Amino acid sequence: MGGCLWLHTLLWSLTASSIPLIPRSLDDLSTQLLQSKWEMNGNRLCKLCDATSTSCNGEHGCDSKCMVTTSCEYPEEVCAAIWRKNNGTITIETRCHDPKLELYGHKLDDFNSDRCVMKKKESPGETLYMCSCLEEECNSQLLFSDVTDTHHTVSQERTLHKPSTGEISTKQSMPDGRIILHALCKFCDEEQTTCRTETECKSNCTITSICEKPGEVCAAIWRKNDANITLETICHDPRLELYGHMLYDYNSSKCVMREKKMIGETIYMCSCKEEECNNVIFFTEETETNIDWKNDFPKVVLISLLPPIGIAIAVIFSFYCYRVHRKNKISKKWEKDTKCTRHPNMDCSDACAIMMDDDRSDISSTCANNLNHNTELLPIELDILVGKGRFAEVYKAKLKQNTSEQFETVAVKIFPYEEYASWKMEKDIFSDINLKHENVLQFLTAEERKTDVGKQYWLITAFHCNGNLQEYLAKHIISWEDLWKLGGSLSRGVAHLHSDHTPCGRPKTPIVHRDLKSSNILVKNDLTCCLCDFGLSIWLDPSLSVDDLANSGQVGTARYMAPEVLESRINLENVESFKQTDVYSMALVLWEITSRCNAIGDVKDYEPPFGTKVREHPCVESMKDNVLRDRGRPEISNSWLSHQGIQLVCETITECWDHDPEARLTSQCVAERFNEMEHLDRLSERSCSEEKIPEDCSEDTTI
Repeated sequence: MGGCLWLHTLLWSLTASSIPLIPRSLDDLSTQLLQSKWEMNGNRLCKLCDATSTSCNGEHGCDSKCMVTTSCEYPEEVCAAIWRKNNGTITIETRCHDPKLELYGHKLDDFNSDRCVMKKKESPGETLYMCSCLEEECNSQLLFSDVTDTHHTVSQERTLHKPSTGEISTKQSMPDGRIILHALCKFCDEEQTTCRTETECKSNCTITSICEKPGEVCAAIWRKNDANITLETICHDPRLELYGHMLYDYNSSKCVMREKKMIGETIYMCSCKEEECNNVIFFTEETETNIDWKNDFPKVVLISLLPPIGIAIAVIFSFYCYRVHRKNKISKKWEKDTKCTRHPNMDCSDACAIMMDDDRSDISSTCANNLNHNTELLPIELDILVGKGRFAEVYKAKLKQNTSEQFETVAVKIFPYEEYASWKMEKDIFSDINLKHENVLQFLTAEERKTDVGKQYWLITAFHCNGNLQEYLAKHIISWEDLWKLGGSLSRGVAHLHSDHTPCGRPKTPIVHRDLKSSNILVKNDLTCCLCDFGLSIWLDPSLSVDDLANSGQVGTARYMAPEVLESRINLENVESFKQTDVYSMALVLWEITSRCNAIGDVKDYEPPFGTKVREHPCVESMKDNVLRDRGRPEISNSWLSHQGIQLVCETITECWDHDPEARLTSQCVAERFNEMEHLDRLSERSCSEEKIPEDCSEDTTI
């Protein structure tokens, strides 16, 4: 199977120049769906971040470091950026802006540029720079250089020389004896023209000029504004901007017009290097080819046949590999463990198929394969509200299949319009194919919807009827075997997030959850955990600077915050420090699970970590008193240590919530310890959990 995939990938790479890339999995299709939605919107894409502290000192250029990209609401809006310095504090704000309106009391008249060039504005009590531009996400890079402004001004004002006979020479002598010829171009100011973007037309300019500088080339500008159509011919230095745009076609022998973005008018520009080549302008470039049929015919035939041959071979091998994969999948369908490490012949990129076999309550493979990955929204009918958090609400919903009245149960997490950033962060995390794991919530797709209450953002995932871990522990007393399953699967899920490679060995960017708690962990039908709610997560990308990490903020739930997070003293020089904050939070969740196990003796009613010592929703200052000042931790009773397995779990918990982050175990080490406890399941005195509140978890998802 691995050889098939390798050959399949090679064949596609050989034909990449002739055919579009084909997604290899359900998740690739989902990602392309999201991208196509942005491309079809038609409005400009700009960076969108509120005023954020920055180290940019206003010299030369700098990166806005805004991670949020948005599609502007109106087509006339352009990208804009605002740089402020007030009492030593420097901030950068990026946004969409209508240039017809004032921004902080100033009109921005530089919006026709393709770069965001900062210009100083009058503002009492502070230093203020602003810029605007037309290109996609052009407000990501801010330019303060005076050189840029000078080029822009010179290119637009164009103080060019029109010599009379004998006033200027058409050549220039160099010290080494070489002769540099100046360009000879048509040179007329804007004049009315009847040229209407046909295949070609003449400028009708009667003035021929010798360009002033040896580096200049010929250029032409065609404009249509209201009912006026004008044509301008000039000499131009291609190193400078012309009306806010760089011309890169100056090495051509013909002046082939290319459309440029400009608010309020249609503009085409071209440049060329032959004498008077801007006398005739072309709106459709004619490709002149002189084929030597005697010598080139075999090459032409071979090049023409390569794409269809490559496609045919790829289709044949894709079908063969699919049959082999399908055969392996059917033969192993009812095996208990579906991890890649136990199935070396399985395609590790097919994470969705693994998830389908993992839990009967997940979306069936039939439904998943039939998901509509075009621009149409999925046929989903919301059922009941099952959860509500700070940023979104979670609904149980029905996803209609292609066949008549068949439905599958899914979960839909709905973010309001104001929480776009949280939705995008979680969608981006989920869309990473390397995140797929049996102990991470299965993601289907993300959608942008317009409803009666306004625009909403949806995340569609698998549905688990047991609910979150906090709810499950409040209703159930668990056995030692259940504790081992829940704790082991939790540690494996966190270890997968923190790892720099997948279980199959593919490179992966580590992820830190930053809000691990029992209510952000779901319980599957086989009593294993899967992680969810990645709205506060971050990638530990090697390219992140110390400033980027520092700006990530003090986030999470106060009750589960590690001491260094409460104190805002994380070691930013070492990304492992961020992982250890997750390990601390995981230790508190393991304590919650252990406190509900009947192997410890008398089991008390469920309480969250720190119980009644703090309020139901404690603030950061309250947790500082308990965790930092008193060095407090949840109580581990001596009766817990009488059970061999529980004793090992308690030792692991104690090492994970150590006050010193560097002294804590890693999540990988915790997962290994739970694996080593597997033989201790014989110590279980009961084979199943006691239900404090009876609950029927069976689901009939077919209507």
